[in-house]
Amino acid sequence: MSGRTLSVAGMLAAVLGLLLTGSSLLAAPEPYVVGAVFDITGPASPLGTPERDTARLVEEMVNRTGGINGHPLRLVIYDNGSEETKCVMAFKKLIEKDEVLAIVGPSQSGTTLAVVNIVEAAQVPLVSCAASIKIVSPVKKWVFKTPQNDNFAVQKLIEYFRTHRIKRIAFINVANAFGTSGLEQAQKLFPGYGMSIIATESFGPTDTDMTAQLTRIRAANPDAVVCWGTNPGPALVTRNMRQLGMTQPLFMSHGVANRKFIELAGDAADGVIFPAGRLLVVDAIPKTDPRYRVLARYSKLFQTKYGREADTFGGHAWDALHLVVAALKAVGPDRAKMRDYIEKTRGFVGTAGIFNFSPQDHNGLSKDAFVMVKISNGRWELMK
Repeated sequence: MSGRTLSVAGMLAAVLGLLLTGSSLLAAPEPYVVGAVFDITGPASPLGTPERDTARLVEEMVNRTGGINGHPLRLVIYDNGSEETKCVMAFKKLIEKDEVLAIVGPSQSGTTLAVVNIVEAAQVPLVSCAASIKIVSPVKKWVFKTPQNDNFAVQKLIEYFRTHRIKRIAFINVANAFGTSGLEQAQKLFPGYGMSIIATESFGPTDTDMTAQLTRIRAANPDAVVCWGTNPGPALVTRNMRQLGMTQPLFMSHGVANRKFIELAGDAADGVIFPAGRLLVVDAIPKTDPRYRVLARYSKLFQTKYGREADTFGGHAWDALHLVVAALKAVGPDRAKMRDYIEKTRGFVGTAGIFNFSPQDHNGLSKDAFVMVKISNGRWELMK
């Protein structure tokens, strides 16, 4: 009799345990699933790798502090290999299989432009980490981006050129969406300030020598050379230009705003000037600047976790993911409401600047988000 009683008691305890376990599982908040696609491998890996690392850092930070209104943040990250076709496949997988609430990335203008129609059709908010103005102009309802527009980068160069009486410019760019967009903005804006592009050249993303293009540029005898691209190409242009004995000042785009450029270009990088966000020169930014606290915090967190400098591209992912997290906190897991919230966001302090989005502006930054930076002795230097 006692054996049967114990057996029944054991069964009751087991059933009770299962019920309690089931109720606790039911009570556990569902994670908020956000997608990310970065150019982690391939030619654009200097951009995509710090973006992926930053996204993981933000995910850990959010979940360590209780998640989003109690819901864990779960990132699903894919690598597109710096290829537009793979990027399209990754986005379709995030939307159709993973059913993400929003997507951050990808890293390049070309890979971003390849997926704009996909997110528009699916009505999924996208916050890109790429720079071309074409991503947000004309405005696409579901698409935003965090890097400063390339037209603002050109405007910062114009300010410098006017001060230093630089008028005849040679332009060499990577033959992709980012490089072409930079050239188009320069061709559009330079003439209004009495400046002309007297030579244009281009190079492929995987080219290993630009001597031929630079020899033609040297023959044109410009006042300055502008190179528009992302590494490794610009670093090769820098080295080849010095090897040819060219003495013209060399200007870059914000596409070289990370340590990889200096590593690849070596001593030839000294003297290169380009527009960039304030993250590279955070120690030179006044502590009273409203951006300083965010810049210093991100820089320290990234350095502590990964043992290397934070850079501009990782900062774009920091800004993008924080915009998505802020929307989720405010309106919950509703794609349409998240989109509306991001579009109404004003005064958001990120690493790229202070964002003020609107229905007419899905970048939310101005040319004041840029400063001019010079490389001296292998270090970034804020130009006054």
